[in-house]
Amino acid sequence: MKHLPGSSTHVAIACGGTGGHLFPGLAVGRELGARGARVTLLISPKEVDQAAVQGLTGIQTATLPAVGLQGRNYGAFLLGFGRAWQAARRLFTDRSIALRPPDAILGMGGFTAAPPMLAGRHLGAATFLHESNTIPGRANRLMARWTQEAFTGFDETVARLGRARVTCTGTPVRDTIAQLRHHRDSQAAKVCLGLDPAKPVLLITGGSQGARGLNQWVCTALSGLAAAAPDLQFIHLSGTPDHATVQAAHHPLGRRSVVRPFLQEMHLALAAADAVISRAGASSLAELAALQLPSILVPLPTAQDNHQFHNADALARSGAALLLQQSNPDPLRLQSAVLSLLQDSALRNSMQQALKQADRPDAASAIAESILEQLRQPFTQAIRRVASSRTLPTAHRWIPFKEAA
Repeated sequence: MKHLPGSSTHVAIACGGTGGHLFPGLAVGRELGARGARVTLLISPKEVDQAAVQGLTGIQTATLPAVGLQGRNYGAFLLGFGRAWQAARRLFTDRSIALRPPDAILGMGGFTAAPPMLAGRHLGAATFLHESNTIPGRANRLMARWTQEAFTGFDETVARLGRARVTCTGTPVRDTIAQLRHHRDSQAAKVCLGLDPAKPVLLITGGSQGARGLNQWVCTALSGLAAAAPDLQFIHLSGTPDHATVQAAHHPLGRRSVVRPFLQEMHLALAAADAVISRAGASSLAELAALQLPSILVPLPTAQDNHQFHNADALARSGAALLLQQSNPDPLRLQSAVLSLLQDSALRNSMQQALKQADRPDAASAIAESILEQLRQPFTQAIRRVASSRTLPTAHRWIPFKEAA
């Protein structure tokens, strides 16, 4: 991690572990950078994180150990948590890396964010978090009581974070998706993917986890869909384990289909799509809302606290999506829902209006501005000055933030 010269304000964003944490964190980081702050993204060693920051400019990155709590592996969890806390503290106090600890830490969710938040708070940093799901994760429920402010993706989440100051900002989307709000050329995107620009496209995406049940259900409905909609084309992002099986299911259809384990250029798939079948991760839903894409949401049934169901239900109740549950994988039911999205213009229009209402295009800027505004407050500065003077050697003590003239 190299020091980037510029503002005296340094914000670390703990956003490792999944794309659903990393991409919104990166969007906030860009907004902070545009306001003159120095930004450090704290990511995990996972491939999804490392690939996403390749070639990143203007923002420094640092890798910390991943931390996860699966089932009852409490011993391994506590050991990993302690190692991540120590690594974060070393990072924040190493003279060769930073002039001083961050002025603020923003955690984007998950236990990977908790150790750097606690380490930064111990060294005097102001702490913030973002909860993108309707049901807060265990890490965010724990950390909320120690934050200056929490930000949420859904209105209904506000009351579920306890005593923290909570603001609903929406969930930021990655830059490549945000740009499509202003210029989305569906025909050009179809051509880029080798599809017919004049024919409709159904995008099927299972996200980074738990796609098998969704893939199996879609594959059982493919022949019926192909017969009922002869012009329909498919983009099916299957995940690596199911790629060969899904490819074999599409082959007999005799039409243009893009079947990939994953697609780095996700913005092209979304730009090309006329309708979507998707899991219900909060970040994915924010991207569907940003592009006003009609969708069928099939929540991952094993998601922690069943949060994907509650995410999907929030959109379905507002008329912004259709909700189908994997526990009833009826091919005809899925086929009927897809045909409704493609052929019922009144349904599409009403769904797009609801998606427009759900979209929060200023989410990243609202979070960035709130963090910087709170750092300007005399009370916040005083608390951080006292904390840092107690925990740091003289060479590392906190330097008060001064607003540029």
